[in-house]
Amino acid sequence: METVPQNSPIPNENGAQETGANQPSLNPASVEHPKGGGIGLWLRDLLISAAASVLIITFLYQPVRVEGTSMLPRLEDRDRLFINKFVYRVSAIERGDVVVFHYPRDPEKSYIKRVIAVPGDRLSIDRGQVWLNGKRQIEKYVPEEFQDSRSMAEIVVPKGKYFMMGDHRSISSDSREFGPVARSLIYGKAVFVYWPTKDAGVVH
Repeated sequence: METVPQNSPIPNENGAQETGANQPSLNPASVEHPKGGGIGLWLRDLLISAAASVLIITFLYQPVRVEGTSMLPRLEDRDRLFINKFVYRVSAIERGDVVVFHYPRDPEKSYIKRVIAVPGDRLSIDRGQVWLNGKRQIEKYVPEEFQDSRSMAEIVVPKGKYFMMGDHRSISSDSREFGPVARSLIYGKAVFVYWPTKDAGVVH
């Protein structure tokens, strides 16, 4: 056990240190630890960690399960991932974000899609090719075998709404059918797949 002296030797008039009876006695202070302190501290840390985890999951992240294959190849049916529920309170929704939102035609259901266009964007689709503000989009997240040949006349995405599409274009039910999604229906950004391990990783 470590001891800590509270006094230092006092030098005499000749500069030498006094010894014997003239030297103040050293009274080391000992630090005593309460019995059972180790277990108590461990339990305290465990409770704090558990509480912090609950708060993070409740207010920042939420685990969700993917149902369906409209976001292949990145997200597979029954993948489990975390969505960030707080990020859009401090930052804007951007093109390319993979988001979770309440289905406009039935808010009891949730969809996961990619943001293709934001408010004010001019969007058109020509035989599966997306054009945004007059520029053809290179969508590396859509493999050739998942493309389709559908077309859509140009629209301007309304204020406060976002145009969503699935990466598996040939089977996805998205804004091409139910229109742009209101900002109020979007409640999270997909950030990380945690199960199964073969799919684990950041969502891009």
